[in-house]
Amino acid sequence: TYKFMSGDSTKSATAQQNATSTPATGDQVQAQEVKVGTGTEATPGSEVSVMYVGKLTDGTVFDSSAAHDNKPLTFVLGSQDMIPGFQIGVNGMKVGGQRVMAVPPTLAYGDKPVTNPQTGAVIIPANSTIVFEVELVSVKPAPASAAK
Repeated sequence: TYKFMSGDSTKSATAQQNATSTPATGDQVQAQEVKVGTGTEATPGSEVSVMYVGKLTDGTVFDSSAAHDNKPLTFVLGSQDMIPGFQIGVNGMKVGGQRVMAVPPTLAYGDKPVTNPQTGAVIIPANSTIVFEVELVSVKPAPASAAK
């Protein structure tokens, strides 16, 4: 399973995105475009597929597409099973685009460390800012019934 899934998120990514539209508070995802995509835009409700590398700020890789047989991570943008900061960072990207994003603890795992379920070893320490290098590889638009 992907190590940056979040089953206990209480706010939707849309609510989190709205919360991060305010002046700098330390609760914002910092993103830098590496390459601007030209394909379909990732919007809430669409199914997106990304290739990624997840790192701690010291450069330690904690997860990546390479660790999953180079298969993209696919999820519905705005779903509750991904950390809000990852979704905020992917929102608005276009297929072919590449982005580096720093996700603060408040939009990631907060004060809870992420541990290896088999060994108990800490993978992501509590209160960690995490960095993702992401490439958007596909977007399937939201079904018409889901559009609001």
